[in-house]
Amino acid sequence: MQISLGVKAIFEEAGLLGNVAILIASLFALDKSSDVTIDNSVKVADITGLGKTTIGFLLVAFSTSLPELSVSVFAAISQENISVAIGNVIGSNIVNICLILGICFLLIAIKNSGRLTFPTSIGKEEAQSLYFGLFIASIIPLALVYIGEASRFIGLILLILFIYNTIQLSKGGTGKEKKKEAKTVKADIQNPNKYIMWTFVGVAGVVASSYFIVDSASYIAISVGVPRIVIGATIVAFGTSLPELVTSVDATKKGHLEIALGNIVGSGFINITCILGVTLVSSTLTVNMAAFSDLVMFSIIANLFLWYFLTNQRISWREGLMLLFLYFLFLTIMLRGYRT
Repeated sequence: MQISLGVKAIFEEAGLLGNVAILIASLFALDKSSDVTIDNSVKVADITGLGKTTIGFLLVAFSTSLPELSVSVFAAISQENISVAIGNVIGSNIVNICLILGICFLLIAIKNSGRLTFPTSIGKEEAQSLYFGLFIASIIPLALVYIGEASRFIGLILLILFIYNTIQLSKGGTGKEKKKEAKTVKADIQNPNKYIMWTFVGVAGVVASSYFIVDSASYIAISVGVPRIVIGATIVAFGTSLPELVTSVDATKKGHLEIALGNIVGSGFINITCILGVTLVSSTLTVNMAAFSDLVMFSIIANLFLWYFLTNQRISWREGLMLLFLYFLFLTIMLRGYRT
């Protein structure tokens, strides 16, 4: 308790500029820690023989979602910051689809000289996983807004849904894929412990930096009068989406757009089930979801756009610009609502 109070005092004594510096440094540490976590968790996955679909949709997505999880848990424990946590969860989905996939679509279009392209390696089962992820990421927030509130019971249901889907995905890899990947990493199978150790080191860095992000962002919000929901849905949501941005852009540059799609859609699914579930279970409050109706509607619109692009197998510079414009529109409306 005394340690917690001492850390709180640091933020108060730092002032506005000091907290801005803390926020920037924490976002940098968050990005680097997430990189360590992702790189080593993927190696662990390869050693254990998991398939590409599971790595993209679940393992990489869960690794890149660790910042959102940590930020949301710390914000939920501090009851007055619960709106930052939920705003971060929903806002991150908008950032992931509109900003990150918008950039990825432009990159893949530039690489293919603007021609319409779609990753042909996405199979039927992989496509179904993407559609299911988009459906869940859309219907659950909409249902919560319709119900009007969210409690620990709702959070428990979301966690059960996440666990069930995780089990199903783990069973989805084909034997051929697993044997092929197992042969690829045969040289490393003798020593997987170092990758596991570095994965935990990365997670520790993610948790620590996320704690500083929540407190510094909350202090800045109070200092300049910005509503917590706006901070959660914009600054914090973008900061916690840096791992998705880095991994998705890298995957796209290397010609693996399907991994980027799995990462982004998987992150959206994990945000709404696992992270929102943990947030609600961690809080003793019953949250009024009506305050998040604008965020939810933007999130649904973003999901519908991506759903349309995937079902029609349309990915070009036009689709990339449409997503980026939607993100610009989202920021404009959020900030204009704050000013008024």
